[in-house]
Amino acid sequence: MGKTQHCLLLLLCLSGLVHYSAALVFWTAMVEISYDKRNNETVDKYCDCGVYGRNSLLEKASGVVALPKGDPKGCGSDPVYNRNSSSPPWIALVKRGNCTFSQKINAAKRQGAAGVVVYNMDGSGNSTTHMAHSDATGIVAIMIGNSQGMEIVRLVINGTDVRMLIDLGSPHGPWMDTYWLYFLSIAFFIVTAASIAYFVFISANRLYSLNAHRRTERKLKSEATKAIRRLQVRKLKTGDEEITSDSHVCAVCIESYKAGEVVTVLTCDHIFHKACIEPWLLQRRTCPMCKCDILKALGVDEETKESLSSESPPEVTVITVTGGEPMYEVPLTDRASPDPESHQHRYDNGAFEGDSMAGRR
Repeated sequence: MGKTQHCLLLLLCLSGLVHYSAALVFWTAMVEISYDKRNNETVDKYCDCGVYGRNSLLEKASGVVALPKGDPKGCGSDPVYNRNSSSPPWIALVKRGNCTFSQKINAAKRQGAAGVVVYNMDGSGNSTTHMAHSDATGIVAIMIGNSQGMEIVRLVINGTDVRMLIDLGSPHGPWMDTYWLYFLSIAFFIVTAASIAYFVFISANRLYSLNAHRRTERKLKSEATKAIRRLQVRKLKTGDEEITSDSHVCAVCIESYKAGEVVTVLTCDHIFHKACIEPWLLQRRTCPMCKCDILKALGVDEETKESLSSESPPEVTVITVTGGEPMYEVPLTDRASPDPESHQHRYDNGAFEGDSMAGRR
């Protein structure tokens, strides 16, 4: 439940950040005007000098420039232009001030304008602003500077037909600034480099530890092979105690001994099938019954053994039932006490022996 709430809170924060960021983004407008001089010479002017409104359609618009009747600010509910929707495509050019942007834009939209261009107030030069007109949507609306706007107004007042084309420019925002791009590029490079370096370090460390473990394992197996060769090996004969007594079994395969089988005697005097105990000793190097370490008993380097014991996986507990010897249960999860005597539990096997004797009778 807590994780779900945190995720929802994060999504809300990200959503708010996206809306806030979108509000800060604005698009420039490419404005192209063309008109004919009296000597039939065509003049074309082109500039990236407009800014699309926050609620404007982000698309092209073109037409003949039209000025409002009387008031250049284009306010009012009555028809303020000498054109309508049946006229050829036209673009309204109005001055900022006296009413809201939405009122100016809606007044031109009602009469069928293809787009609205608002030029800034007197004395503002070529500066523009990102105008908001939430009550006037569904039409292209841009703002240009006062100098550009007044130039077009003078041409239209003098009877010149000015054709205007409005086209989408480029997006701008806080993070789209050149310095922000440099900063984000450097930050991305640093984070990427740090991630790669961390990955390489972790991989190299694990590879080194794995190789060290394998080298130590190979060395200990080599030592265990030498130690196994030094252990006593004998062949059981009829009449040996291990054959006549049912209490003697191999603790590895849990099978009784038979005449002719080859057994290995460990340093702790416990006996096992040779074929069973040798693979066991190569992997674990301890007696399955009492956990006696054959490498330690035969004087193998302790430092080498300890370096492996800290990394080797847990061993398997083997429980053997014998008639006259104590039975050991070694909890191998407790690695702090390697001494098997501290975990020794003695069990009374008298009942088991009685049942065995009764079965033999």
